[in-house]
Amino acid sequence: MYQTTTRAIRVTVEPTFVDAESSPEAGQYFWAYRIEIANLGEEVVQLRSRHWRITDANGRTEEVRGAGVVGKQPVLKPGEKFSYTSGCPLSTDSGIMVGTYQMETDKGETFSIEIPAFSLDLPGGRKTLN
Repeated sequence: MYQTTTRAIRVTVEPTFVDAESSPEAGQYFWAYRIEIANLGEEVVQLRSRHWRITDANGRTEEVRGAGVVGKQPVLKPGEKFSYTSGCPLSTDSGIMVGTYQMETDKGETFSIEIPAFSLDLPGGRKTLN
């Protein structure tokens, strides 16, 4: 599990290798990751957009930007949490993901929060941040 807190918003990530969606002999590896966003602060915030940087074991990097997460732009009141699961395909057997969420307060102020860097590794393999 990976976790970071920015401006009283805690982001927790738990990646899992998905064997059923992977085909190592064809160079296809798939990970699911569950993310929980918890508002530990005292202001109402809304997740507006995301930015991911995904790097495979060969150093190839892909940047992904988009509105919300899994088609949603959740509003989090103080003490509330939002969880979702998504996935990441790679052509190598390991990689790393890191990113940010763009948040907006109910007063219209925007700010970025960190998504902790997390490693995508095969089960039983050595866990590394590439």
